[in-house]
Amino acid sequence: MAASILHRLSLGPSGRLAAHSVCRIFGGSLNLLGNEIQQQQQRDLSLHEYLSMDLLKNAGISIPKGQVASSADEAFNVAKAIGSKDVVVKAQVLAGGRGKGEFEGGLKGGVKIVYSPEEVRDIASKMIGKKLYTKQTGEKGRICNQVFICERRYPRREYYFAITMDRDSQGPVLIGSSHGGVNIEDVAAETPDAIIKEPVDIMEGIKREQAFKVAQQMDFPAALTDDAANVIARLYELFMKYDATLIEINPMVEDSSGVVMCMDAKITFDSNAAYRQKQVFDLQDWSQEDERDQEAAKADLNYIGLDGNIGCLVNGAGLAMATMDIIKLHGGTPANFLDVGGGATAQQVTEAFRLITSDKKVQAVLVNIFGGIMRCDIIAQGIITAVSNLHMKVPIVVRLQGTRVDDAKAIIAASSLKILACDDLDDAARMVVKLSEIVSLAKEAQVNVNFQLPI
Repeated sequence: MAASILHRLSLGPSGRLAAHSVCRIFGGSLNLLGNEIQQQQQRDLSLHEYLSMDLLKNAGISIPKGQVASSADEAFNVAKAIGSKDVVVKAQVLAGGRGKGEFEGGLKGGVKIVYSPEEVRDIASKMIGKKLYTKQTGEKGRICNQVFICERRYPRREYYFAITMDRDSQGPVLIGSSHGGVNIEDVAAETPDAIIKEPVDIMEGIKREQAFKVAQQMDFPAALTDDAANVIARLYELFMKYDATLIEINPMVEDSSGVVMCMDAKITFDSNAAYRQKQVFDLQDWSQEDERDQEAAKADLNYIGLDGNIGCLVNGAGLAMATMDIIKLHGGTPANFLDVGGGATAQQVTEAFRLITSDKKVQAVLVNIFGGIMRCDIIAQGIITAVSNLHMKVPIVVRLQGTRVDDAKAIIAASSLKILACDDLDDAARMVVKLSEIVSLAKEAQVNVNFQLPI
């Protein structure tokens, strides 16, 4: 499947779709800082292809016959049950570029056309339980625990279709192209006129004439325009029903039998809707996620790992972003986004430190807390507990302001730990950047420095 229009845009090497391609598709409607696109990581849930295809099937949309398998023998039985002369074996890994990826063990490609159940078994044995490495996974790769076996179809024409949220129109937008089955970002770069966009009024919902218009502009044959419009309307209904942030079909095809069919699907879901989409979010495959993301979810912390070496522990998303910005301003690089929220406990603070220090790149930590709802003395006690229990050796700079800040300062002062307190955020950021540089130099010189030894 071609890379999605909107993927999780990473600050690190694991980033998926190039941001400039997204900007071309949407006419530059994303956040911009001067001429540079502001990249961000999205926390939306992404499901495996076979689960997304099940949702399409349940919505009455035509898809190839297929079934998931968790072992080579099961894959063999699925292939026999499908009964087709040739089938497609697809590695179920949450990363784009599967077709050009490589498995540990040497198998090239995570999408294979095979011609017998025996060959399905052989290919599945080389995929299941192995890591797949693509441009998007980086050196870590991602484990393949299942394969999706589906019948091979022979389309007459291939199209691209997607639904996502658009800031310009402040609602869903339908995106279509007669150029399907290829990297849509290449189409956006080379022939932008080949991509059509149709905003939908989120209050009124999709209109029949809108779906028909998009099907026409995608260049479906006149005899299939009605069928294509029906598929588009059903995809929109699915998009709204499940609080999706993206539905991407690449390709949507005119099948050789004259049926409009979705050959592939990627769906992501708004994490803010988890409370009302519990059945969908229960399908999340944590084996495809960073272990720290799962630990953060268990502790009810908002955490995103980044590529820097300065850990951040902050309360409030806006303050966390400002903290990362000021670290960058002083020449440092944040190692994470971490918002402990307004009602964090001492235990959550300990878990937050555990997450931060599990990243071996972290060489210093900046704690920036504004005590409004959150009491500074609770944060201070959590810091002391975490430093003591986790035997932390990296320098910690703490900037506290707000409710019971004097009590918090007294707790830190009485701790006998070398935790550096600072009232001014600018000074705190400058200090933590300097300390991270000292730690880097000490490591290069192979000198052990424990910044948390008792005074």
